[in-house]
Amino acid sequence: MNSLNWGNYPKFDNQTILPMQWKNTSPFIPLTKQKYLPHGNGRSYGDSCLNEAGILIDTTLLNHFISFDKLNGIIKCEAGVLLGDILSLIIPEGWILPVLPGTKFVTVGGAIANDVHGKNHHKVGTFGCHVTQFELLRSNGEKLLCSENENKDFYTATIGGLGLTGIILWAEIKLQPVKTAFLSIETVPFHGIDEFLKLSLESEKNYSYIVAWLDCQSKGKQFARGLFMRANFIEQSEKKIPQKKFLKFPFYLPSFSLNRLTISIFNHFYYHIGKHKKKQSVYYDSYFFPLDRILNWNKIYGKRGLLQYQFVLPYGKEDVLNEILRKITQSGLGSFLSVLKTFGNSHSPGILSFPTPGITLALDFPCNKKAFHLLKELDDIIMTNEGRVYPAKDARMSSEAFQQYFPKNKKFLTFIDPKFSSSFWRRVNTGV
Repeated sequence: MNSLNWGNYPKFDNQTILPMQWKNTSPFIPLTKQKYLPHGNGRSYGDSCLNEAGILIDTTLLNHFISFDKLNGIIKCEAGVLLGDILSLIIPEGWILPVLPGTKFVTVGGAIANDVHGKNHHKVGTFGCHVTQFELLRSNGEKLLCSENENKDFYTATIGGLGLTGIILWAEIKLQPVKTAFLSIETVPFHGIDEFLKLSLESEKNYSYIVAWLDCQSKGKQFARGLFMRANFIEQSEKKIPQKKFLKFPFYLPSFSLNRLTISIFNHFYYHIGKHKKKQSVYYDSYFFPLDRILNWNKIYGKRGLLQYQFVLPYGKEDVLNEILRKITQSGLGSFLSVLKTFGNSHSPGILSFPTPGITLALDFPCNKKAFHLLKELDDIIMTNEGRVYPAKDARMSSEAFQQYFPKNKKFLTFIDPKFSSSFWRRVNTGV
């Protein structure tokens, strides 16, 4: 197990870790009063993958492939298999996972539990939309085959259910065909949210993948500038697959390293280099997972860790998004990595799935009091304007905020395994 959570905040030393090696082996301890929580590769940022004073069931050894139907594009594997390992197997055979988050170091179980989304939500929806079935192990030893046609209530509760309904043992996923492993990418500089939305609307018809980088420290005429990147897989390519090269960040930087000045310098150069790229052909790995090339990049934020914050606002709330960006600029914090996207109208089967039609912005801040104060202010704005915040990236939202963001929470309660819990779940359900 690499790290217990990617944001390195919060940290709990009093968690028991039990490995689960085979899908038919029960990891449960008889008569224990502690609560369980499945744990994959630890890529959730906050405490949705933590279980203070409880038991984490390490599922990373559930890493076997079960079957691969190359003709129809259906793969079946255990829940601890990494998305990157699936891609290594299926891409040479002309298939790709239909939804890819920002890292390939996510387990299949984690992708389902957080119902991850990608750069093509406007076309295909979330990861859960393509999971045809899975097997769920409950703490009483019961195994449930879950799909749209069988145990559908547990199917919809487990997709986006944050690991609280039981342990996913294996899953079956419908794949998407591709002709090559390369994408054609066009980079377009923009200024302002209105221009971003115009580009999005123009691009959604003809481009499968859309994402934008946003400079959250830009002011004046440069306010809300960014780089809009739209891409499609190439039908033919004579390019050779590049060799994998990884950089490993060896140590935690001092907490003062990421400040207004250093982030401004990075943003300045990133924007001016990026705006001259125009069109290029790149290997899929470079486009979908640029940060994966820097192992342990989370150490850039220092030992205190980082706070990730992703929210979505409904369309028509562009003025609210501009207000949020001004607050970030005025705070002096800035965000080192700011990703702007749109969510389409695809409906996820998950009860607690995060995406809803609108504009979504993902931010990160060094973990300190100033950041906590800013995010509380942003919560208040988002709650007032019918938005919501992503639980998989959260480490501090209030119970009040969660109940408002996810009104279907009460329906979900009936499907939680009575022996399962998490630090996140106890925090956001305090006093409920």
